[in-house]
Amino acid sequence: MSIFDSIKRMLGGDSTPAKRTAATPAPSPTRPVVPSPAPAPAPAPAPAPAPAQAPPPYTPLPAVAAPAPVAEVRVEGPPTATPVLAPSPDDVTDSAIEAAAEEHPPQDDSYQGPERRERNRVNARAGTRALIVDDSTVVVAVLRKMLQQNGFQTYEAYTAEEALELAKVLVPEIIFLDIVLPGMDGFAALRALRRDPITKDVPVIMISGNMLATEQFYVQRIGADDFMKKPFSRPEVFTRIERLLDDDGIPRRQGMPVQAS
Repeated sequence: MSIFDSIKRMLGGDSTPAKRTAATPAPSPTRPVVPSPAPAPAPAPAPAPAPAQAPPPYTPLPAVAAPAPVAEVRVEGPPTATPVLAPSPDDVTDSAIEAAAEEHPPQDDSYQGPERRERNRVNARAGTRALIVDDSTVVVAVLRKMLQQNGFQTYEAYTAEEALELAKVLVPEIIFLDIVLPGMDGFAALRALRRDPITKDVPVIMISGNMLATEQFYVQRIGADDFMKKPFSRPEVFTRIERLLDDDGIPRRQGMPVQAS
């Protein structure tokens, strides 16, 4: 190669055609391989429910003893209100009443001897009017027999309402009044007798074989002159009448003035 050729080549003016070779493309930059994220783990399966437990075998409860009865407590003093007594039979039988009427020993603790037959008698005057109020035909029959054998004139009533009507008309001189009666009881009848000017001064002997009525009487004593518990004896009946007689043999309430005849 001549010097001219060298200078042309240096100046870039080489006129000799040269082979053109295809340009080799520059390699593209490589991307870093990023690993894909691992899939999330599947949730754990829910635990299986525990099997239901069988109920325990039935065990019967031990027997419980019944509570002991509570002792009755009585309060001394007058009650605030008078309960109405329901009609109920007396605590004594008819046969006991009939038997006691023929016995000499008294049946009431407040009765004090000696026996009436062993001392001087003080009898009511003949024809004394006595009203017997009791729903028991046996009691009425026993008292009627006793009184009539001693000269009394007797009248009977089996309810308090009937007795109040008879008392206004007959004006008895003594009344035997049962406490437990059908309808109006003996306490209400006694109050009505004491409010009526016609009967307010008539002596009244209350009688009853019912324990509740007996206790109420001793607590209240609402204007009665005496009291007999069933069954009663003949001496007791006439001893209680004798306590109410004045010097003329007329039954009078205690503390009542004697009217001049």
